[in-house]
Amino acid sequence: MSTIYTEQSRNVTKTFALMGVFLVMVIGISYAVSAYFNNPAILYIGAGLSMITSVGSYWFSDKVVVKMTGAKEISKQEAPELYNVVENLSIAAGLPMPKVYIVEDPSPNAFATGRDPKHAVVAVTTGLLQILDRTELEGVMAHELAHVGNRDMLVMTVAVVLAGFIAIIADLLTRSFMFGGGNNENRHPAFLIFGILGIILAPLAAKMIQMAISRKREYLADATAALLTRYPEGLASALNKISTHARPMKRASTATAHLFISDPFKGGSNSMMKKIGALFATHPPAEERIARLRGMGS
Repeated sequence: MSTIYTEQSRNVTKTFALMGVFLVMVIGISYAVSAYFNNPAILYIGAGLSMITSVGSYWFSDKVVVKMTGAKEISKQEAPELYNVVENLSIAAGLPMPKVYIVEDPSPNAFATGRDPKHAVVAVTTGLLQILDRTELEGVMAHELAHVGNRDMLVMTVAVVLAGFIAIIADLLTRSFMFGGGNNENRHPAFLIFGILGIILAPLAAKMIQMAISRKREYLADATAALLTRYPEGLASALNKISTHARPMKRASTATAHLFISDPFKGGSNSMMKKIGALFATHPPAEERIARLRGMGS
């Protein structure tokens, strides 16, 4: 039977598995391109950068996420209610007090990041603080601390850096096909086909990994938050308010979208776009999450 502790262990394993898949993916594509152009330097550069990025994603991914979102660290004096909520919930959950950040953005949202509980970061937008009451804020912060306690943020945050790097590598290799040289006589069409397929499919694979990681994690974090606060309605009410605000975040990014409690790209221009977006959504439907939470409280 799956428990919080088995999920924690699985997330650590999944992180290193994700890093392994990433290494194989980038090295494989780099090999195909280098073989086609008869230029070993492409393989060496691709392999070297992928290894550096894998290690860096583990140690520095939280700093990358904070920079990408524009979050600013705050003290207890600057936001006493938010800080006290996080502090009290951390004690209740048996977790170290994380660093608390605020993102200047009217769209209500929140996220957690960091490689382990000792290096955790929780952040909320100014828009979230404006629309939630204390019990709702407790529900959201309990959800983010659940990600910390469940070790979700390790695999989710590493995915941010690796997915972003895969997109960069795909772009660079595309340019190499457009402008690269090499020995025409040694080029084999099989390497060309493999390289092009890899360049096209790698970003899509990275996106699919993000989706698979995030959706299950959100349900688990919702359930853990309800157990921590002993008041599922607080988080359910918060999710209802957040989901009804259609304004997307100003610095929304596909790389970090799966980290947030709600999709930062919310609000499509028409129903068709919403249906297409749902196919690639990093979050389960808010209505289903709310129903599950309210089912726990009945």
